[in-house]
Amino acid sequence: MFKNLILIIVYVFMCSQSKAEIVLTDKFNGKNEWNFITDQVMGGISTGTFNYKKINNDNVVKITGNVSTKNNGGFIQIRRNLNNINLMNAKNIQIIAKGNYEKYFIHLRTSFTILPWQYYQNSFTVNNSFTSFVLPISKFTKSGYLLPAKINPKNIRSVGIVAFGKDYKANLTVKEISFTK
Repeated sequence: MFKNLILIIVYVFMCSQSKAEIVLTDKFNGKNEWNFITDQVMGGISTGTFNYKKINNDNVVKITGNVSTKNNGGFIQIRRNLNNINLMNAKNIQIIAKGNYEKYFIHLRTSFTILPWQYYQNSFTVNNSFTSFVLPISKFTKSGYLLPAKINPKNIRSVGIVAFGKDYKANLTVKEISFTK
């Protein structure tokens, strides 16, 4: 009996801790916080779209398109502005996604990524079932030598979910993206 009581207390403590760990969560409720961007802004020819949908009562965003590296291109993405959101204590980005067995990326822009082609990135590879990926912010790599080596989370200004870097058909469904402690 005492052992079961201890297990219940530990379980309740862990559940309450996991909710307290979240700094910001986006569950894609369609509030137009995300913008679609392609390499066409710099002469590329990649095309695509994104749509908000419901799957089993969960809001999701679906990103589809053709990524082409022709004309110095190679990306489609959705991006959300994070200005005026305090991410100072964020340590990880958690994304719950599924798709077509391809590698996708999270791109972060900070107050130091002034040029349009600058970002920090980390990748995840999806399968056809929703999977949770935890990407430590400390493991994001910079896109160029002019940027600081590591990200200070308080300087993060936007997050992008990106199909990037090679010729392929993007087909990614994201249920949730969170910044966690």
